[in-house]
Amino acid sequence: MSRRDTSTGQVLEAMILPALAQGGYAYRLHQDVGRRFGGGRHVVDAVAEKDGWRYLVSLKWQQVAGTAEQKIPFEVISLAETVREGASAKAYLVLGGEGWKLRHFYVTGGLRPHLTHADKVKIVTLENFVALANKGQL
Repeated sequence: MSRRDTSTGQVLEAMILPALAQGGYAYRLHQDVGRRFGGGRHVVDAVAEKDGWRYLVSLKWQQVAGTAEQKIPFEVISLAETVREGASAKAYLVLGGEGWKLRHFYVTGGLRPHLTHADKVKIVTLENFVALANKGQL
């Protein structure tokens, strides 16, 4: 059985964790936040907490063109449902890497007209998330 290469995910985590710490957030990695929309466990990459507020963080890396892009709408739906159920104040979907064809579409709110609760999830670039976290402004 082949094992999935998660080294890019580990690198992405290593890039956001210092920013969360600098911003005063406590965090836990790889947290099960309940059932994913449509079934199955929903494990987010991190849960950050500060001043009584809880934030879900899902990280997606796209080094070259591939299928991660097609998974974004489903991840937004799943995160939005988790927020609606009261598991957190907000969710962040962080897009890292240079292989995104639709990154601009996603980070500028392109999914909002298509998904009822897309406003519960902020889709940001890696650089934008690091800046927000570093300043303690999630």
